[in-house]
Amino acid sequence: MMHFTLSPSHAFSRAWRPIAWLALALAPVAGAYAQVYRCPGNLYTDALSPKEAAAKGCKTLDGAPITVIQSSTPRSSSAGTRGPGASGSSSSSDNKVASDEQKARDTDARRILEAELRKEQAALDALKKEYNEGQPERRGDERNYQKYQDRVNEMKAALTRKEADVASLQRELSKFGGAK
Repeated sequence: MMHFTLSPSHAFSRAWRPIAWLALALAPVAGAYAQVYRCPGNLYTDALSPKEAAAKGCKTLDGAPITVIQSSTPRSSSAGTRGPGASGSSSSSDNKVASDEQKARDTDARRILEAELRKEQAALDALKKEYNEGQPERRGDERNYQKYQDRVNEMKAALTRKEADVASLQRELSKFGGAK
């Protein structure tokens, strides 16, 4: 068994002072935690005194971890229920858009999709040209073959993503009756 003695100058050196103050500050808090009781009906509480807990038949929980899970209240289905005074025959035409306005929206959407498709198709063509069927031109900074392989793999992944983008745009356009 070893004993160490520290002079008072070592015991509270500058490095140990914050730790000592923290320990002193937390000392009263350690005793401030209330006892947790499990009462009949699966009720857990720390708001009872020991006498009240004994009178209600509650048991103390020592060292057992407690997990509290807050349940969410289910939402009432307000979509199908109308408030008082609301007529059941409210027209759904309030939410509808005029057919000529809808046609204009569809035309705008189609025009935007076609422009996006042209842009993506041009980018895809440029990637294919640069990719050169898996044999792109070697750059001067790619003396290391692994660097070249990494770039080829990145190009292949970019090509796959671009093809998926083009296919997605074509699917969206097909919803409007196909591409022009």
